[in-house]
Amino acid sequence: MKELITAPWPWYVAGPLITLVMVLMLLFGKSFGISSTLKTVCSIGGAGKWSDFFRFDWKSASWNLFFAAGAIIGGYIASTFMAPEQAIALNPATVASLQAYGIDNAGAEFLPRDIFNLGNLLTTQGLIFMVLGGFMVGFGTRYADGCTSGHAISGLSNLQWPSLVAVIGFFIGGLIVTHLILPGLL
Repeated sequence: MKELITAPWPWYVAGPLITLVMVLMLLFGKSFGISSTLKTVCSIGGAGKWSDFFRFDWKSASWNLFFAAGAIIGGYIASTFMAPEQAIALNPATVASLQAYGIDNAGAEFLPRDIFNLGNLLTTQGLIFMVLGGFMVGFGTRYADGCTSGHAISGLSNLQWPSLVAVIGFFIGGLIVTHLILPGLL
């Protein structure tokens, strides 16, 4: 059973499952996205007293809280009990490129310890990655009125023009960071 869950699913299985979920959400009048959960939590906490943005019927959006809790619990279960034990098969050109940036164990572990460790958090590189990167993701999510999953999966399936613009912006931003900014940080 573990192999069935951890192995990559082919597109012809995963695609129709995503489509089924989106059709069901459309039928029930819901939209998919994790960033709206923060709005619900802030509304529950009383943020509507200070801002009209948070003044809405949060009970109608409470299903998002269960979705977010499931994502957190599922992430913990996956990282604790289902992390791959073998090395990750990376393209040799990718390994060579990462080694040129000083990441020596690329592919040896699921998350390279050269980047993802608690000691790295208090370095300049770690602060840029975690604090500045986290702020920019949060700001971008709020500015785009949704996160990548909400726009790319839910918004595009609903044929929303703002979602198409946002997804194009996400890709352009990812390319700029990958090819222009990240090499300077590594």
